[in-house]
Amino acid sequence: MAISRRTIFASAAPAALGLGAYAFYRQTPAASASLRPQPEQWQPKGLHAAWLGHATTLIQIDGFTILTDPVFSPRCGIDLILGTLGPKRLVSPALTIGQLPKIDLILLSHAHFDHWDLPSLKALSNTNIPIICATQTQDLLNPSLWKSIKELGWRETTQVGPANIRAIEVKHWGARVRNDTYRGYNGYLIEAGNYKVLFSGDTAYTTHFQELRTAKPIDLAIMPIGAYNPWIANHCTPEQAIQMADWANAERIMPVHHQTFTLSSEPVHEPIERLFNKLGNNNQRAVAHQIGSQWSVIT
Repeated sequence: MAISRRTIFASAAPAALGLGAYAFYRQTPAASASLRPQPEQWQPKGLHAAWLGHATTLIQIDGFTILTDPVFSPRCGIDLILGTLGPKRLVSPALTIGQLPKIDLILLSHAHFDHWDLPSLKALSNTNIPIICATQTQDLLNPSLWKSIKELGWRETTQVGPANIRAIEVKHWGARVRNDTYRGYNGYLIEAGNYKVLFSGDTAYTTHFQELRTAKPIDLAIMPIGAYNPWIANHCTPEQAIQMADWANAERIMPVHHQTFTLSSEPVHEPIERLFNKLGNNNQRAVAHQIGSQWSVIT
């Protein structure tokens, strides 16, 4: 019996690739994002955030702009001669790379294909942009294309412009392929001016978020809520995402890592429905929950 490319890819994931094993050969074109953020209209003061799709978010604090886990390609996966073999986008990015504002910092949480997309990074490369990434991952990048590349281990911090960045411990894994399990994986706490933002990257349910709680609340927690069925050992449920945001003392939640790629078997809209069901009368706590939506606060 002939073995298809789909079979080859599905047999390798998720342990080797960091991706689920569903819907890899989807042929229908990606839908356009129904909303478009307008960072060109953001005021130079305050906290502004937009969800571009999956774990790609745009954060601006007092004019300092951060891009997280940039994935703009039509697929995420292995780059082959004939194209990329991996899950196809359900929804196109809310902004193209050409529509992005000036980026002051890129945060990379870990090396999985749906968070670390080399074609997107190549298109973004700029010797004025620094990158922060997890331990033992910078070898995947060409240092000549960037201002700097800084690896952070858990609880280590660094300063980039006005932003203090702390790597936080999450529950996931960092291998890009089957045999490089030594690679690190991070979430990040961003503090700049009067604002605190938590970017959780990918995580399963863990009490490590309790370490982030202080008297000053986190203004925004960017939390993954999808790809939990059957990958619950490495991805949290929406209810668990809320609990971890509560432990961190986060006022608002931006739910990400859903509705963009089919990486698991739960229905595509189930994660956001479960999130709002759990929030109940407090559903205004969830912000920028549609691809292309944005949220701002100025204090």
